[in-house]
Amino acid sequence: MDKQISKEELRSRRRRSIIKTAVIAVAILAAVGALLQFDGGRSVSESDLKLGSVTLGPLESSVAASGRLVPAFEEIVNSPVGSRIMEVYARPGDSVRAGEALLRLDLQDADAQYQNLRAANDIKSAQLRQLQLSNHSALSDLEMQTQIKEMEVNRLAVEVENERRLDSLGSGTGDRVRQAETAYATGKLELAGLRKRLVNERERLNSLEESARLELGNSTRDVQLMERTLAQGRIPAPHDGVLTFLKTQIGSTVSTGEKLAVVSDLSAFKVEAEVPEGSSYKVTPGSSAILRLGNIELEGSVENVEPQSTSGGVPFTVQLYDASNPRLRAGLRVQVYVAYGFKEQVLRIPQGNYFKGPGDYVLFVDDGSRTVRQRKVILGDSNREWVEVVDGLKTGERVATIDMTSYEKYKKLTLRK
Repeated sequence: MDKQISKEELRSRRRRSIIKTAVIAVAILAAVGALLQFDGGRSVSESDLKLGSVTLGPLESSVAASGRLVPAFEEIVNSPVGSRIMEVYARPGDSVRAGEALLRLDLQDADAQYQNLRAANDIKSAQLRQLQLSNHSALSDLEMQTQIKEMEVNRLAVEVENERRLDSLGSGTGDRVRQAETAYATGKLELAGLRKRLVNERERLNSLEESARLELGNSTRDVQLMERTLAQGRIPAPHDGVLTFLKTQIGSTVSTGEKLAVVSDLSAFKVEAEVPEGSSYKVTPGSSAILRLGNIELEGSVENVEPQSTSGGVPFTVQLYDASNPRLRAGLRVQVYVAYGFKEQVLRIPQGNYFKGPGDYVLFVDDGSRTVRQRKVILGDSNREWVEVVDGLKTGERVATIDMTSYEKYKKLTLRK
């Protein structure tokens, strides 16, 4: 006779049967999910993919670079002397006027040096005046000697004529004529010597005066330079603008030439950008450039390119045509596109965050049946609007223009409205 099964055991068996069925169902669902995952069963919103069409058209190639807005004009104020800061009259961010004092330095040593320079300059000035007076006296004396000798030679010339006339009349002698002629010839030689000596002496004394004047000029410039140094001891603002940097620690020492302040003109801006070394050959002075700031674009041109790279990038500067646009702010990060070439007719797709530079890509392409499938594509040059298609796509096809990294495990995706 069979033994009757208890109710509790029946319940236990039913529970085990339910659990087994559930486990099998979960396994089946997981398998189906895995199959769908790798065979493309996930659906996405068509609008999220930003599908762009492959078109044929021109492409002005450009290289992208990151940049920062900086004032178009700013001036660094350096310390004129080695000193220490005594007082501070402004703070970074203040608007300042040209000549307005920013801070004051301790200039006791500079003032003592200035007094010494002034004293030395006064001595040189007095020495030059004394030399000029002495030279004038010496030249005047030599000129007078020359004039006297000219008068004497003229008298000797008259005596020679008189002796010759007397000799022709029989009242003179040949010896007297020869003596007069010898005296006249000697006088002319002495006069020529005096004249030559006067010329040489005038040149020599002028040279001495010129040397003294040069020394006095150098000394005067030293005095004037020190006067400007003392005048700049309160560190005046060089022009109207905004104080973007100021050394404000009272009592701190500063060396000659050390940066104390920066005054910037915030009414106009330029872009300091950097391009990767591998693309630096595409950026040259004069190249046209586009600055993208949010939803606005501003045109400009490359002003200069640094000859050396810094940390794998090459710095360059862009001069903006609308440098005073009200949307511009110092320090804002911007994207810059520098044009470097033009192609008449190429296959192209819209620019997007999927593009990282020329090379091989796996993009999702619309197959026309509400499905996008992975396809290997080769992309080339680009600009801020378009990317060149080298291979893998044809005119009229549509492709996802967003970064699809999170979907790369799916072979295909179903589109939904």
